[in-house]
Amino acid sequence: MAKRKRLTPLETGPQSSEPTAALETKSMFTAPRRAAPIADVAAGAAASAALEELSERWEAARREGKLVLELPLEQIEMTHLVRDRIAEDPEEAQALRDSLRARGQQTPIEVVALPGRAAYGLLSGWRRCRALAALRDETGEARFGTVQALLRRPEDGHAAYVAMIEENEIRANLSHYERARIVVKAAERGVFASEKSALATLFASVPRARRSKINSFIAIVKSLDRVLRFPEALSERAGLELAQQLRDRPGIAQEIAQALKATPPADAAAEREILTRCMAAKPVSDPAPMQSQTPETEPKPAPETLAQWPGLTLRRRGSRLEIDGPGADAELGADLAAWLSARFDKG
Repeated sequence: MAKRKRLTPLETGPQSSEPTAALETKSMFTAPRRAAPIADVAAGAAASAALEELSERWEAARREGKLVLELPLEQIEMTHLVRDRIAEDPEEAQALRDSLRARGQQTPIEVVALPGRAAYGLLSGWRRCRALAALRDETGEARFGTVQALLRRPEDGHAAYVAMIEENEIRANLSHYERARIVVKAAERGVFASEKSALATLFASVPRARRSKINSFIAIVKSLDRVLRFPEALSERAGLELAQQLRDRPGIAQEIAQALKATPPADAAAEREILTRCMAAKPVSDPAPMQSQTPETEPKPAPETLAQWPGLTLRRRGSRLEIDGPGADAELGADLAAWLSARFDKG
């Protein structure tokens, strides 16, 4: 029987004459494991698509007015639209400033980007912008120098004015005069084809009876907007009475303009007193029309244009002078009457 040979461990200590050998393992002969190339490409593509989708959704939210922006007050153009609000109640303005000082801005304003400019046109939030500007000037704090805003994209001018009207109908107690004035101004700017169209579009959501009252105040705006100092204080009852007299007494607008010019009112009460006095005065009877010397069959002479200005045309028709155009309002009539009076009184 063969004799087995005993194997002894390899000496690795300092007494060994052989160099120390490191133990070899299976890992020494295996390359590091890595993901397959196709997996890397797929992961990269998925990450890129997710980032692109997030960017698109973020931009869409910004365009659709779902993203609140923080804009410097200097970039807000307050006069982008003709505002429906004429005056600001001092107590309400102070209450708004106190709220902004204590709690900050709670509701964003609405703006529209102005093409080719680093600016935004204000749609709604006029009072908040004014309050923030007042606090910034008063305190010098940077937090009042910016305003939170939602970016809107009205399809046309109609939508911009409707946005402003709806915001103020909800948040502000506008007078009928202020409502009628925005109808007139929007039509004058060509945003609407006519005042009737402007009234129907801007106040489509208000009751029919209120629209009818606003329509009555349009005559006051067109006749007296340039001479009244406190028109927003005109009550509904007084305004409807004045509108009726403007229809029945065409000369009353000139009488009111002359009275206000002679004694400028210091406040709304004084102006209301002048209006009441003019409306209560007995109207001057028009002289009986003279019998025409020209047979009805004879054609009238063609008018001769003497001069033209923006919104005003002066014509002569025989021995008659005609002034026509939007500029021929009560204020012009009062000035012209005063000039004629001075001219002929000298003679």
